[in-house]
Amino acid sequence: MFERRLTRPKGSFFLLGPRGTGKSTWVRSALPKAHRIDLLEESRYQGYLADASLFAAELRAVPIGSWVLIDEVQRLPSLLNEVHRAIEERKLLFALTGSSARKLRHGGTNLLGGRAKQVTMFPFVPEELGESFRVERAIRHGTIPLIWDSRAPEETLSAYVQTYLREEIQAEALVRNLPGFARFLPVAGLMHGQQLNIAALARDAGVARQTVTGYVEILADTLIANTLSAYESRLRVRERKHPKFYFFDPGVVRALKRHTGTVAAEERGALLEGFVYTLLRFYQERSNLYDDIHYWSPAEARSTEVDFLLTRGREAIAVEVKSGRSLRPLDLRGLRAVGELPGLARRILVFLGPVPLTTPEGIEVLPLGAFCQMLAEGTLWP
Repeated sequence: MFERRLTRPKGSFFLLGPRGTGKSTWVRSALPKAHRIDLLEESRYQGYLADASLFAAELRAVPIGSWVLIDEVQRLPSLLNEVHRAIEERKLLFALTGSSARKLRHGGTNLLGGRAKQVTMFPFVPEELGESFRVERAIRHGTIPLIWDSRAPEETLSAYVQTYLREEIQAEALVRNLPGFARFLPVAGLMHGQQLNIAALARDAGVARQTVTGYVEILADTLIANTLSAYESRLRVRERKHPKFYFFDPGVVRALKRHTGTVAAEERGALLEGFVYTLLRFYQERSNLYDDIHYWSPAEARSTEVDFLLTRGREAIAVEVKSGRSLRPLDLRGLRAVGELPGLARRILVFLGPVPLTTPEGIEVLPLGAFCQMLAEGTLWP
């Protein structure tokens, strides 16, 4: 069992993350004596659904000041009213896990109005996997704990996608047209690592543009995908405004596209880029290394881009990701173009080569492992 890089908050908290990322396993280990309520237990779920007073009565029997663990709380967001009352009146502490923020936000409680910290459970990162981490395995099958531990990862990934459709989408009635959403998912997989094009997605999936906009929101709310906004500055060039689109795990991307076997050359770049984006989000939350993550691309140069721009106050670090094992002059074009950005503290190209390099203009070329170590140690900023 791998140790997760997550410290239990002192007060009540929401632990949100996609299915299979190990939320329940971690929280049960962190709070072994907590009173546990699992809303995946159908009899318990149906009981609370029919009579919410049963939930309130159960909480009244828990000793004052104790911890209560509620798994899959998004199934009954109305229970958060009683959770709120128990926090205020009985000083109970709650660990609330969930794989969707959508029904929680629409449940009228606004995630307890700030009375519970929000924490995200991500797939494994290299720091957690240690010597077991293999980049080729990560971009082929991803690092979701459920998949990483599987003896048949591609079969498990296929089942994972179907479970998402059945349990997360259909069971929660998040979409009216499930066949349309099912057609949309593999098309969205092709958009991974690209600027989001709603019109193209709608055309290829055979659904209306407004419907696709709602589908993208569902992916974000169920923590399966994210959008990355373009950076805006006072440079003389005008930045693009369309966000980029990423799924949270390379293995899920390939499963959605029904890609199996060895990773093809044409998909490696986007898969590695998306993997690094999840890493950056992980260390933004866990270590607060930077305030925001954007991408940079001037409108005047359509083929020039920097994958990630990390900002902290008035400073910024530009990060480009390449899946090759050797450095080509073309790989440096975006990092050279962003050199005029005010407050730019560092320019880093992450690649799969074995040896770190530095170009004459000061661009650092780092193996993926060295970049991951820098994030883990918190030494990103010079």
